[in-house]
Amino acid sequence: MEQSQEQTQTEILLESGTNELEIVMFSIGHGLFGINVLKVREIVHVIDVTPIPNAHPNVEGVTRLRDEVLPVVDLAKVLGMPESADPSKDKFIIAELNQIKIAFRVHDVSRIYRITWEQIEKPSDLSSGEEAHAIGIIKLEDKMSILLDFEKIVVEINPQTGVNVESLEVLGERERSEKKIVVAEDSPMLRELLKETLHEAGYDQVVFYENGKEAWEFLTMISEDESTSLDQHLNLIITDIEMPQMDGHHLTDKIKKDDRLKDIPVIVFSSLITDDLYHKGEKVGADAQISKPEIVSLVQHIDQLVI
Repeated sequence: MEQSQEQTQTEILLESGTNELEIVMFSIGHGLFGINVLKVREIVHVIDVTPIPNAHPNVEGVTRLRDEVLPVVDLAKVLGMPESADPSKDKFIIAELNQIKIAFRVHDVSRIYRITWEQIEKPSDLSSGEEAHAIGIIKLEDKMSILLDFEKIVVEINPQTGVNVESLEVLGERERSEKKIVVAEDSPMLRELLKETLHEAGYDQVVFYENGKEAWEFLTMISEDESTSLDQHLNLIITDIEMPQMDGHHLTDKIKKDDRLKDIPVIVFSSLITDDLYHKGEKVGADAQISKPEIVSLVQHIDQLVI
């Protein structure tokens, strides 16, 4: 299945905030996996790879695609699965995340499915294997597949691409803040990093939820409680986009359509903040959109919005 960037963008024009997504399904060995179409720039046949001395074990090397040099990551090695039986039939999924373009080697690409985040269940809490790299389990009519956490895969290879607490040093001394923040983030690793970085930035009153649905249930509860003011419960919301059950755009859309919640600032903090997708966040009413891992920019926007 060959997809140009233009073709891919044409096919994924989903309405903003509908909790829908499109998944490119691909196989590694006998396993079926998925990647959000929004991360995919194109899919190409395997091209020559130049090995890099002392590279990470999961990195094959680099390849040149037109005028760009891209790192090549072998997903079979990442997942501890057998190598391809016929590497000549492998495909490269060219993905863009955390402002980086990467070629991921897979064994075959099947088709695109349009689903809702409600069809994606949280993976079980296993400490190793495929589940450790999963955003969720996709439930289709006749099969199941694993939606992989590509951000985690990349951060494991190069930690500098992730949230870096030390980068906050440029902000200087910080005072403690009593402002209350709600964060919707499905990645346990990022929840811990955000907890640490927000604490370092002076924000101690932070409550985390594992997906948009859980965050919305909390917001609905405080919205319906007219005996207290909203600022007793929260002053700002930070949300990822990709999350099981309810994504960040759908969460933001519901917040901004609620008469009592609509004035609460919402920051979308995601690896999917690209030029092509920025308008989706605008359409659902996000007050700011920050690309991971720009933690300094995130803190600066929090400072501005909770005054």
